[in-house]
Amino acid sequence: MNKDPSSRESKMSRDSLKILADNISKVIVGKKEVTELLLTSLLAGGHCLMDDVPGVGKTKLANALARSLGIDFKRIQFTPDLQPADITGIYFYNQKEGDFEFRPGPIFTNILLADEINRAVPRTQSSLLEAMGEQQVSIEGTTFPLEHPFLVIATQNPLELEGTFPLPEAQLDRFLMKVEMGYPTVEQEVEILSRFKRQDPLQDLQPVLDGKTIMALRAEVTKVHLTKDLMSYIAELARTTRQNRHLRLGLSPRGSLALMQASLAYAYLQGRSFVLPDDVKYLFPHVAGHRLVLEYDSEYHTGTKSELIQEILRQVPVPTEDVLHES
Repeated sequence: MNKDPSSRESKMSRDSLKILADNISKVIVGKKEVTELLLTSLLAGGHCLMDDVPGVGKTKLANALARSLGIDFKRIQFTPDLQPADITGIYFYNQKEGDFEFRPGPIFTNILLADEINRAVPRTQSSLLEAMGEQQVSIEGTTFPLEHPFLVIATQNPLELEGTFPLPEAQLDRFLMKVEMGYPTVEQEVEILSRFKRQDPLQDLQPVLDGKTIMALRAEVTKVHLTKDLMSYIAELARTTRQNRHLRLGLSPRGSLALMQASLAYAYLQGRSFVLPDDVKYLFPHVAGHRLVLEYDSEYHTGTKSELIQEILRQVPVPTEDVLHES
């Protein structure tokens, strides 16, 4: 009996994602969960904020993904003196042509690594807003579309470190999710030392996917099944954050959409054609955490916001009916 061609194509697509993850693991040791979350952002068409102390591999992971995809990649080192035009580009007067010409900035790429984004002043950080939200850049009355796919991977250091500026709420809301790398175990660190003893394996990393494949995978993600009950669950989680007395700013509708898109992409990444309640629960802290703003007098502080998120998850009933066979 002949197999469904669409099923074969779907399996090939998922196989390509495993190849991509395996390629990244040649450089990044023991960070399967973090890699999966970054790939979830890629599949969902969202941007990813990587937050952790210096030296744990945030930039290395972003570079490994970019090199594995074989698409245009640019990196911007954010500093206090960085200006918006350094990111978006400028018009300059070409004396030879006798006219103004546009010189595009590094934002005109497929993957943009905004390294240490919170070392730039808020005005410069905000220059990414239009590009991240609408995939276009407007300069002096002219709008320039950005290429597909377009992904911003930003790294930031904890705000307690000297020389950092908090990202505005509007900027944070543009990131699909925030991910923390964490320190490696002793065994993982020994493997890192062994692997990097002779040379950086990033230098030999070869592309395994291209932009066309990424766009095809994103189209596949939209076919993943999501029940009405799970949509209601996402909406109820958002409503609960908005009514929580400890929160000054709850989850926005953009945040609800981000949770839905991330859940679809994560389910697809796991090889399923449907979303489970556990997918939503697992992704909720990564999607909602950076969007929620505490009240000034809340008993929770930055270090325990995760406890508040878990409390919200406990408050909202989880759908229990069959998510596979709902019409």
